[in-house]
Amino acid sequence: MSKRAGQIIAMGGGGFSMEPDNPLLDDYVLAQSRSPKPRICFLGTASGDAAGYIEKFYSAFSEQTCEPTHLNLFATPPRDPAGIVARQHIFYVGGGSTRNLLVLWREWELDRLLKRAWRQGKVFCGLSAGSICWFESGVSDSWAADLRPARALGWLRGSHCPHYDGEANRRPAYHAMITSGELPAGYAADDGAALHFVGRRLRRVVTSRPFARAYRVATVRGKVVEQELQSEFLGR
Repeated sequence: MSKRAGQIIAMGGGGFSMEPDNPLLDDYVLAQSRSPKPRICFLGTASGDAAGYIEKFYSAFSEQTCEPTHLNLFATPPRDPAGIVARQHIFYVGGGSTRNLLVLWREWELDRLLKRAWRQGKVFCGLSAGSICWFESGVSDSWAADLRPARALGWLRGSHCPHYDGEANRRPAYHAMITSGELPAGYAADDGAALHFVGRRLRRVVTSRPFARAYRVATVRGKVVEQELQSEFLGR
């Protein structure tokens, strides 16, 4: 890791796509860049680069002090992905299929380019699939029919479960997967809660909702134990 450790802000849920009238998490992400007008790139791979999702991104960030752009791997694969990645300060990864995201990133070697940027001190964030992808593994709905454990990039140690309070089956599924050994211990985040890592160390937990929470989840003597993490509400 470089002297300027890369940052990852893993949201359980929230941001412009889930909270269009509550910009607290997105404002927080922009504030982590050293640039006064950061270049922020949306990666909508997990949703198949859905046009509506990309439009929502531009609508949200065009009013901010930043330079929004996006990188499309489906309809118009870029000629110079390395150049596009190198120019950005922040990468914002949308939700959708974690499985599809990882397949496409690896096929285009985008995972390698992004990891280099992370090691150079860039800021990364995302929700749902865009938060699972940074960990070793996570609870994914990429198979549609049910929740399953999914391997991810492994930049951050352990597993991750987003939407911890937002989807009724997430919490019990995560507990079951950790108990069975399908997933290692890790972090769960409610909708509106974000885990902010600097390098591989958890620096803080911030929330866009007063009652959103994040947890460290592990097993002790064969039983799942949740440790609620101290969090900071970004509003007033």
